[in-house]
Amino acid sequence: MEIERKYLIHQQPENLNQYSHYEIEQGYLNTEPVVRIRHQGNEYVLTYKSRGFLSREEYNLPLTKEAYEHMRPKVDGVLISKTRYVLPFNQELKIELDLFHEPYETLLLAEVEFPDEESAHNFTPPSWFGEEVTFSAKYQNSTLSKGASLP
Repeated sequence: MEIERKYLIHQQPENLNQYSHYEIEQGYLNTEPVVRIRHQGNEYVLTYKSRGFLSREEYNLPLTKEAYEHMRPKVDGVLISKTRYVLPFNQELKIELDLFHEPYETLLLAEVEFPDEESAHNFTPPSWFGEEVTFSAKYQNSTLSKGASLP
């Protein structure tokens, strides 16, 4: 079960490069239900996600590089690439800050994953977070993969 809240970020935090980060490339073979392939570092993963916003089922299956490269041309729509920074928030939580590359290079999204829904509901975001978009399909990566335009 994945339980997360998502926020727009209007200005990236200072000294961002002091935090660990990595590149992600992901594409969607299907968006309803979500079937995604992802390349992250030396890892290749096929992911299935059920419907939902705050919480939903998520299953990850490892892929070989060859399997990923075989499926990559079959991706529908935009292949999404982004740099993900991992910022510690407190002893239990971390912030995953995504800086998207073309065609969404102006988009910065922060996600916080929680151990349970109660923790998610009780979360108070830091002051540098912008609008919460957890319940907006517009900011789901699967929607972005369809070439959605952003304000």
